[in-house]
Amino acid sequence: MRVVTAGIGLRAGHVLSTLKAEMPEVEFVGFYDPQPTYLEMIGTDVPRYPSVEAMLSDAKPDLFCVFSPNLFHLEHIRLGLEAGVQMFTEKPVVVSIDETLELARLLSIHGGANRAMIGLVLRYSQHMVDLRASLAEGQLGRIVSLEANEHIAPYHGAFFMRDWRRKVHYSGGFLLEKCCHDLDIYNMVTASRPAKVASFGGRKSFLPENAPSNNAEAEIFHVKKSVWESVEDPFHSDGDIIDFQTSILQYETGASLAFHTNLNVPDEHRRFCIMGTHGMAEGDFVRGFLKVTARDGRRLVDNDYTQGPAVKGAHYGADTLMCRDITKFLRGEAAGLPVSVLDAMEAGIAALGLDQARESGTVVDLSAIWAKLDSYGLRK
Repeated sequence: MRVVTAGIGLRAGHVLSTLKAEMPEVEFVGFYDPQPTYLEMIGTDVPRYPSVEAMLSDAKPDLFCVFSPNLFHLEHIRLGLEAGVQMFTEKPVVVSIDETLELARLLSIHGGANRAMIGLVLRYSQHMVDLRASLAEGQLGRIVSLEANEHIAPYHGAFFMRDWRRKVHYSGGFLLEKCCHDLDIYNMVTASRPAKVASFGGRKSFLPENAPSNNAEAEIFHVKKSVWESVEDPFHSDGDIIDFQTSILQYETGASLAFHTNLNVPDEHRRFCIMGTHGMAEGDFVRGFLKVTARDGRRLVDNDYTQGPAVKGAHYGADTLMCRDITKFLRGEAAGLPVSVLDAMEAGIAALGLDQARESGTVVDLSAIWAKLDSYGLRK
């Protein structure tokens, strides 16, 4: 299995080395990155190419991985599609609705959505494996309403404010970059897409007046390293992303979601509560549990993930589970994967629609965008 990558930073190094551990036949035969870091995670002897085009032409890969910053994804995916190679791309795929529709067009003429796997890693988590089983058994009945959050610690929030992700031009915005995982999960749970969305938020924590007053506290905001297009001070940066946002989504099924994110939460958590006609599911990725309760009070599922595999490794153990499933898929031992690039495109449209609603102060109807996306025939 000959593998090449566009982009080699910490995330790429971690995923690729995890894939190699699960799939020993992987051979890294090339990379493209003008400013590589963490190259040692895949091997300092891996050939470096001057362009993606040269790498795809000369290395003759079986798998092309796109780990470049978000604004380069569409171009790199286009090159992979034209080269006819199987791809894996890191989320959130692309940075705008126009790019999403262009990607849909490209996929429609180059073999469909199965041409690219996607790094929406939370779909692979043990939490979601178990939740999908409960949904399949009908334990919740019809989904009625949801509430959820993604609250991240100050050290991680500061990373976003120092890293290239701080600029909407590069990342597509915080909600798209970080919370596309969560929005994808709730599309999965409702088995539908948001029809209308509203949102409120802004930047109140990472402002000059909140900068730390001593060096000991300042160290917290530099724990997570940033390289490309980075700045030193998260409180005086030129970033234009938000650091808190509250969103309301109404799905095509009539279900609704209230979602909250904040980048400055010292005791972080990532919680969801799903209410159905016959039961409810509550869980937390950070605090490591999933409970499913029937409407008569019986506890149908009571899973503690704090001592098992889910507590180990990045993304609550889901990175390993993702690479394990991808290995089976690439070896022909599995017919498919639990998430597709089309799912990622739909989660991305939801995030971008929510930012449009926040910026305009209006409720945004997404039906016309879904109609355009569906016109490319990618949903089989």
